[in-house]
Amino acid sequence: MKIKAKLKGDVVDVKVMAKHEMMTYDVAEKKTGSRDNANFITYITGKVNGKVVFEASTSQFLSKNPIITFAFKGAKKGDELTMTWVDLKGNTVTDTAPIK
Repeated sequence: MKIKAKLKGDVVDVKVMAKHEMMTYDVAEKKTGSRDNANFITYITGKVNGKVVFEASTSQFLSKNPIITFAFKGAKKGDELTMTWVDLKGNTVTDTAPIK
């Protein structure tokens, strides 16, 4: 995962690229003959100092390696932004970056 978080005034602008193949049910069926092999990100969260600042339930509509952008207030330079995603198969990836 690539994370960029920049403080501008009192608002933190965040851009995250979640590296994932994002295989939809249709693509899985074409490639493997079974929809059971589908796998895509289903849940994404962002936390700063234990507080949730971003949360989204997703589906197969996201593209491969999706880029997510959002903004929030209530953080300062040097705080750590922790992003976590979970996919359909239960795999979890967590990454952290400082707010600059």
